[in-house]
Amino acid sequence: MSIASSWASTFTRGAPWGSRLACLRMASAGRRSLSDGVGTVSVKGGEPWRASGHMKSSDAIVVPLVQTAAYTFKDSQQLIDFNEGTYESYEYGRYGNPTVRAVELKMMELEGAEDALASASGMYTAVSMMMALLPENSRIITTTDCYRRTRQFLNTVINKMGVQNVVIPPGDLDALEREVAKGAAMFFAESPTNPTLRCVDIPAVSAICRKHGTILCIDGTFSTPVNQRPLDLGADVVIHAATKYLAGHHDVVAGVMAGKKELVQKVRDLHGVLGGVLDPHAGFLLLRGLKTLHLRVAQQNKTAEALARLLHVHPMVKRTIYPSLPDHPDHGFAMLQAKGFGGVVSFELHGGLHAGAQFTDSLRIPHIAPSLGGCDSLVEQPTIISYWNVPPAERDAYGIKDGLIRYACGVEDTADLLADVVQALNKIELGKQYLKDSHEAWCIKE
Repeated sequence: MSIASSWASTFTRGAPWGSRLACLRMASAGRRSLSDGVGTVSVKGGEPWRASGHMKSSDAIVVPLVQTAAYTFKDSQQLIDFNEGTYESYEYGRYGNPTVRAVELKMMELEGAEDALASASGMYTAVSMMMALLPENSRIITTTDCYRRTRQFLNTVINKMGVQNVVIPPGDLDALEREVAKGAAMFFAESPTNPTLRCVDIPAVSAICRKHGTILCIDGTFSTPVNQRPLDLGADVVIHAATKYLAGHHDVVAGVMAGKKELVQKVRDLHGVLGGVLDPHAGFLLLRGLKTLHLRVAQQNKTAEALARLLHVHPMVKRTIYPSLPDHPDHGFAMLQAKGFGGVVSFELHGGLHAGAQFTDSLRIPHIAPSLGGCDSLVEQPTIISYWNVPPAERDAYGIKDGLIRYACGVEDTADLLADVVQALNKIELGKQYLKDSHEAWCIKE
């Protein structure tokens, strides 16, 4: 038997996966025991016990990459046994892969979930989850600062199934209560949101949703399970754009959902039809990234906190947005439900569009790029990246001002990043027309 075949037999579709190291024994599948720190689970979670003989033909420390599109059977009877559920294996790459399953098992432990499903991107994860869990002619409740591509999907694609998207402010519990009472299949919210970093009071919204039988899904991309575990706070499902913090190296596009087994299974069934599978090699890289998740997020938390406090008192900064700051609108409950707030700091500069461009162009360390959560710091001015063709009034309603900057801290030295930000702020010349052209979208009236 090949190494891949031997290892594949250990990681079958949701099957029990054998003995574990004593420090990683679970009371139930997917539940982190009280003695397991997040670092231990990041490294060891979801991986087979390395005792002699358990891996059969492989003693590899690293989970093997099973790069295959299909799986063989030794004879017709074995295939029949597989179909009847008495022989555990895989059949075809669209329905599962051992390396990808290892990602799912690790995420189950990190999130304290009953099951997990990895897929091709964070956006695919959100789309497939909604398509599987929202009935025709149902209602979904989202927040005003929902990620714009999610909002676009709800308003232009799934609405063709009769699904109505009801939008409320992220902190308006009264509005949520009213809308859920009218009947809603799901409340979907990011916490924190992108890029305005609003937070949702997960225990409070969970109580409202549970009372009316509404599914609560939290997009935890910006928090990661290191900082916040939504399922522990009452959510039914949590999703991640694993491209960001989970993979953490700017070289993988992936998505993950985790939660109640029956909900994940519904999405998995549709996933096998839609085919948005995570490539095994991307899964392999994602597993590697997850092993250092706790280390990277700890450094990013530290740097972002320091950066937020620096910006909060700098004269060139009009407004600083970070949940740990006392003037953040969600500061009170956010501090209770999260251990940290990740590496993204958003802030608005005096001087608007041209001041923002001067600042980003003067930075020496971060790359100008539309992502976050990796080892390299990144910076963007949402007006000229994510919201380029959004009309001014609409962009303004979402809180996207021309001088808004989203700074995503990497794992470089904190002191170096702070010094770089200060020198870039000092180079801003207020009133200077820095950019050559004036796009029609750059017209927000202050």
